[in-house]
Amino acid sequence: MGKEEKTFIEFLRRTGQKVTRARCLVLEEVYRHHDHFDAEALYQRLEKRRAGVSRATVYRTLSLLDRSGLVRKMDLGEARSLYEHVLGHPHHDHLICVSCGRIFEFEHPGIEEIQNQICAQHGFEMHSHTQQIFGRCRDCRAGRSPAETS
Repeated sequence: MGKEEKTFIEFLRRTGQKVTRARCLVLEEVYRHHDHFDAEALYQRLEKRRAGVSRATVYRTLSLLDRSGLVRKMDLGEARSLYEHVLGHPHHDHLICVSCGRIFEFEHPGIEEIQNQICAQHGFEMHSHTQQIFGRCRDCRAGRSPAETS
């Protein structure tokens, strides 16, 4: 049993939720890929594998995974959300192109230090944070499609 599965099962039991085969299959599929995904894409991957997991179970399980801290939900506005798994990955933030939809991950110790200083100044204990910067990527600003640069 992997660390993510152990963490999820402990969370489910602690919160009075059932540990089901379907929930474990959703978790497994989330951790098989290292990309940003939406709930529908995850459902389609499970369908392709003939996992027998309903769309409703995918959505409910993603909510549980977000609450457990194993998955981060990114609200992109206009009722669009993406997810990524976070266990075992360093904290990072996102640049999101509003033209092509690409997401660029970045880390910057200076930003983290400033956030820690601000929390300390206010006597605030940070549990987590996200930073999403919306704009247009280099390719879209230059009028190129992402496929042209690959």
